Amino acid sequence: MKNIPVLTISGKSLAETYEAALIALYEKGTRFETQYDKPGDPLSLDCTMNQTIEEPETDPVIHMAFPGGIDDLKEYVLELKGFKDHWVKNMNDEKDTRWEYTYHGRLKNYGVWKEKHNGVQVEVGGFKIDQIFSVIEKLSNQPFTRQAQMITWMPNLDAYCYDPPCLQSVWYRILEDEEGIYWLNCNIRFRSNDAWGASFMNMFGFIQFSKEVIAAGVAEKTGKAVKLGRLNWQADSYHIYGKDINTAKEMLFDRVKDMPFENRVMYFNDPYIKEMYDNAEEPVLNKIKEYDRNHL
Repeated sequence: MKNIPVLTISGKSLAETYEAALIALYEKGTRFETQYDKPGDPLSLDCTMNQTIEEPETDPVIHMAFPGGIDDLKEYVLELKGFKDHWVKNMNDEKDTRWEYTYHGRLKNYGVWKEKHNGVQVEVGGFKIDQIFSVIEKLSNQPFTRQAQMITWMPNLDAYCYDPPCLQSVWYRILEDEEGIYWLNCNIRFRSNDAWGASFMNMFGFIQFSKEVIAAGVAEKTGKAVKLGRLNWQADSYHIYGKDINTAKEMLFDRVKDMPFENRVMYFNDPYIKEMYDNAEEPVLNKIKEYDRNHL
């Protein structure tokens, strides 16, 4: 009872690895209370998890046991590209209930935050660093660098806020094969990762971010073909909240024995699924605009 389990999972595809990690947590995790529990909630299942997706773009990519749909995946990818950065609150306004951060905002504009002074919203902070630009520059100039890292944690804010960033760091390094192709390897660390409610969307989103932002940026600067190598996903606390355990059991754990794996996943590169994903962009952008009209 004195040690939090440390579990290690490796799989070829995202869907395969995600399912194996959930099952390992369900079978070997320990019980914890959390600061978000409501009276009567069961204890959560928790562990420290290290999972490696060997081929992030290889199907099956999508596992159907996550609380969302194709449009939610597209919305999260757009969020990681900055389309909701303006939803962040003024940190000195107690009545402002918007988000305290976005991941893209911390990666793109690290070191600053918003405050309201005399009714005017302003950026404050000692410095402003575009870590995305820096990482692309470093990898383009020296692909084998060990310094291509981005962080989110700002102690002056996050040591005191109610919901600090779960994502802590993103690290990249490139291997070049005998044909001159660059393979972008990635390590991502979360301090806290909701295994059932968020982790699949987190992993899917950062795979697309790595491909569409980082790999594409390096390819543009170097003229090289850049593909995704393995993704190592590290979570200090990888957990299923007690309130979600029965749902996870019904949707996944009770079905594994009798339902073929092929019936539990979707193939992202299937033309029908890809068309659904691509077509979701316009409705998601309209949804963001509608929220802006009603809340900002």
